[in-house]
Amino acid sequence: MNNDDFRQWSRRAADWGADYRNNLRDRPVRPLVEPGAISGSIEVSPPEDAEPMDRIFADFEEKILPGMTHWQHPRFFAYFPANAAPVSVVAEYLVSAMAAQCMLWQTSPAATELETRTVDWMRQALGLPEGFSGVIQDSASSATLAAVLTMRERALDWQGNKQGLAGQARLRIYSSDQVHTSIDRAIWVSGIGEDNLVRIPVGGRFRAMDTAALEAAIAADLEAGMQPAGIIACVGGTSTGGTDDIEAVVEVARRHGLYLHVDAAWAGSAMICPEYRHFWTGVEGADSIVFNPHKWLGAQFDCSIQFLRDPESHVRTLAIKPDYLKTHGHDGIINYSEWSVPLGRRFRALKLWFLLRAHGLERLRTMIRNHVGWSEGLAARLAREPDFEIVSEPMLSLFSFRHKTATDADEHNLRLVNAINDDGRIYLTQTKVDGLIAIRFQVGQFEATAADIDAAFVVITEIARGLDR
Repeated sequence: MNNDDFRQWSRRAADWGADYRNNLRDRPVRPLVEPGAISGSIEVSPPEDAEPMDRIFADFEEKILPGMTHWQHPRFFAYFPANAAPVSVVAEYLVSAMAAQCMLWQTSPAATELETRTVDWMRQALGLPEGFSGVIQDSASSATLAAVLTMRERALDWQGNKQGLAGQARLRIYSSDQVHTSIDRAIWVSGIGEDNLVRIPVGGRFRAMDTAALEAAIAADLEAGMQPAGIIACVGGTSTGGTDDIEAVVEVARRHGLYLHVDAAWAGSAMICPEYRHFWTGVEGADSIVFNPHKWLGAQFDCSIQFLRDPESHVRTLAIKPDYLKTHGHDGIINYSEWSVPLGRRFRALKLWFLLRAHGLERLRTMIRNHVGWSEGLAARLAREPDFEIVSEPMLSLFSFRHKTATDADEHNLRLVNAINDDGRIYLTQTKVDGLIAIRFQVGQFEATAADIDAAFVVITEIARGLDR
């Protein structure tokens, strides 16, 4: 592809993207394809000779597009959003065209310095105090792994990376069962082991960790000769929005000198609205906080910010400095590869910078407030229906519900969510609450409207009535 072809196809791709976004409401949210249908349409062996771009692009539209789930669809109410505001897509075009490797200050000074500035913009937007610095990670999973590794090293007096875990005290990490499964994976990868992730009982509307039980678990482990290393709290857990009493957990962590990581991957975006910050009161006492602008704020995936109260411990855990990665002649610079598990780094700050400037915080706050209000309204409408029950009350824009039935409730609600998704007009997911199936609903797509939530009510109730016939 020469430069003229590059120009032509870049324009074609941009036009296609705009048309795609404009017509998304006409598509089913989730594709109705059978496993293997897409791979069966693709040649088994790679081509020996070059193929024309017209044919490649046509195959994309004919073979790939029909198998895509449309995460930017305004009626995507499943999981959590993975928004890509159009302005962030434009920024990603530029990042892809430059294709810079941004691992060190010297490999892209502007990328490093813009990251420092935009992370601080977000610190201010979320109401976090001065003194927190941060880094843009690829996802909350990587941020949590980095936090767990730092817990491990601090607890082992910085000998874990050098000596390994053999012969060391048995480390213990504490969390509720409401945290994301990325926490389990971080425990595996860090070598601490699943058996040493201590699950603390939860209670109350938001299924918060019982801090008395947390305190008792730490005391029991100390008595047994084990080494408590850290606590992972959550704000807005994936299943039903489980949210810990951060202030109370901070007090426990401080009493025992434990590292505290707060996972607010989804709900953290809402903290740009001051009226929602009560959900993480005390968060300034955490050592590490993660939230994902690529979820609710509209920055295209991937873009996850990890705030750190003491970056020195973090960097001491992760930094490797061979001579070929040193930046000679410059003191006091930041090399963000020393703040991340991967060495290679994309230029993630540009899309966040474009997004914040093009929308401004107030327009983003309005979007989030609308989503919360619409979700609360839908929960109230379903609660008034005689055949529905609200299982978990709205936490911001997330709640769960169940359709009542005289038959097997789990089987019936799984049939319902599958029928809704096969219908294609909206997309939902299920979870388990107290051991029983419930259907999750969250509003978060960047371009959703109140009419889309009205449509969800119609689809849910219409299909539920059909199952009862």
